[in-house]
Order: sequence, then structure tokens, then C-alpha cells
Amino acid sequence: MTTTADVIIIGGGIAGMSLAARLAGDRSVVLLEAEDQFAYHSTGRSAAMFIVNYGPPVIRQLNRLSEDFFRNHDEFSETPLLSPRGQMTIDFGDDSAAFDAYIDGSHGLEIIDAQGAKSLVPILNETLVQRAVYESGASEVDVHQLFTCFQRQARNAGADLQKNQPAHAITAMVNGTWQVKTSDNLYEAPIVVNAAGAWADQIALMAGVAPCHITPKRRSAVMIPGPEGSAAWPMFVPAAENWYAKPDAGRLMISPADQDPVEAHDAYPDDMVLAEGIDRFSQKTTLEVTRIERSWAGLRSFAPDHDPVAGFDPDHRGFFWLAGQGGYGIQTSPALSLFAAHSILEQEVDAGLKASLSPARFADRAKSCA
Repeated sequence: MTTTADVIIIGGGIAGMSLAARLAGDRSVVLLEAEDQFAYHSTGRSAAMFIVNYGPPVIRQLNRLSEDFFRNHDEFSETPLLSPRGQMTIDFGDDSAAFDAYIDGSHGLEIIDAQGAKSLVPILNETLVQRAVYESGASEVDVHQLFTCFQRQARNAGADLQKNQPAHAITAMVNGTWQVKTSDNLYEAPIVVNAAGAWADQIALMAGVAPCHITPKRRSAVMIPGPEGSAAWPMFVPAAENWYAKPDAGRLMISPADQDPVEAHDAYPDDMVLAEGIDRFSQKTTLEVTRIERSWAGLRSFAPDHDPVAGFDPDHRGFFWLAGQGGYGIQTSPALSLFAAHSILEQEVDAGLKASLSPARFADRAKSCA
């Protein structure tokens, strides 16, 4: 059976689903997810925060463009997408250069001393804290609600959302359409969107398109019992970003902030990586970690320059990249999906953003496909 559409989206995480929601009212859309559920990999394992000052310049621009969507949710979600949390970045004296780099170009940060930092997070080792900055507007993202609303919007607008449909072959036809073959169906469209996350380069190579060197990197976390009063703490992270911690429903999530390159797979945590991260956390706090309630891992995928890749491939008509969001995919999804939709619909987009996100910025791509 052959199904035709205007756009085929490969990948049912936040990138693919948010784009489907944006496009479905104007184009016929088929979304293909390889797993038996949507948002199975990175999206479903994210403990996302919305932090305007988090990330490199392009990400911060996308954060600012996403903020109104998150904070004015009434027409999109019946419940708030954000809940107050706050975020504190700490200079422990061994990462002052990273601290200075973080505050450079940031807005709305309150600089606080060691005593102020400890008043926010009492378990900090005050003798090690040099200074800190606090972003009071940083908020937790209800990832489930965000994704569910994008999915509902896409479906209500007519998008055909398919699970258990891994792509086995992708072919550019001479008539200008793309064919995507799954185990039991054939899909055709003039535009195919590569929103496959950690598998983005594999999808590109399957289609005969040069990869963008998208590298999956593992990010792990543990959940421990929350110390007394921790529910009111902000997320806190050293400027070196070699661990971070965030209260979560009466517990405390600790991540070693690992980003080890791995093959695309159903990620699981490495016990040694977790132990090393917990040790780094323990050295900077007075809390002894004696019990781990659970642990998990997910994949965050990065382009070589750590900026997302969003745009039509310069060498293959109708092949659109939407990949490499790194650890910023949730909080940038409102702006990035709108940018991608406007690009596909040939509507006006910000020229600077277009250049920064374009796959054409990787001049050596063609060589790697040879």
C-alpha cells in the first residue's frame, strides 16, 4: 500500500511531533516513528528546564523566541507548561572562567555570595563557594503535557501519526518525490524531514545524503530521597557543568552531566559514570548519598558546533534536516518547530538564524559521504 502526503516526518520525538503540529493545518503530513510509542528515547527521558540563559548564543536566541509560547499557554494547553523552580550556577573556585563565560551575555541574573547560595541550597559546602548567580525565572517544563498537546494538535489538524514504522529504505525518485519504505508500507512525498534524533545521520545515509556528523552522547541521572526542605530548592549546577542536581517531587535528581559519545541505541546508565558524578556532587556538598532509588540514561545528539541543524539539504531537493538539538530540544521546541515549518512552507524566516542552523554550514559533508 502506498500513502502519499506533502511531507513525511521521520521521528516521533519532540522535534518531529512539534513540527507535525505546526504543518498539519497547511500540508498533509505523515509522521513515522520506529518505536511502539512516541517520545520513547530522549524526549521521554528528559527532566527539562526552561532556562533563558542556558546554552550557546543560537540556543539562547531560540529560548527567547520560545518563552512567550511557554508562559502564555492558554490556547495550547489546559494546564501550565511551566512551574517555578529557579536555577543557580555556582563558582566553586575551580571553574571561574566557565562562570564568567556563563554570565557573559546573560540577562536577568542575580549575583549572590556564598551565604546567599547556601540560603537557597543548604547542603552546599559554603567554604568552597566563591560566588553564584541565580535565575529566578527558570522553570520546570511539564514535558509530558507539552508533548501531549503537540501530539493532539497534530492529530486534530489531520496529521497521520504512525508508530512501529521504522524506515528500511529511502529513495529520491526522478519525479521529485521521496519514497520511504517501511516493513509493510510505502510512503511518498516531495519533502522528507529527518527528525530522527540520535539516528539522524543513519537516516541521511539511507537516503544517500551526506551526514552532518550528528553525534549521540549519553546523559545519565539518579534519583535519591530528597533532603528535608529540598522541594523548595532551585536546580543547582557548578559552572564547570560536571554534575547538576534538581528537586523532583520530594526527591533529588543528580546527574553526572556526562556526555560520552556512543552509538545510537536504547541508552542505559554506566555505573562507573554515575559513581564518579555522585562523588563530584558529594565533594561540593555536605550530603552523603546512601541510597539510589532509580537510575536512567538518555541520548542527546550534537552537531560538531553544538548548534541545531534545521534546514533543507543544499544538495538534495526536498530533504529537510531537523536534528542535533543537543540537550536543548524541549525548551527550544516552540521556536525551532515554527522556524522549520516556515522554512518548509517557504515563508519568511530570520536570515541570521537560517544561516546558523543550515546544514550547508558544514563544508566537509560531501567528503564524508564519498
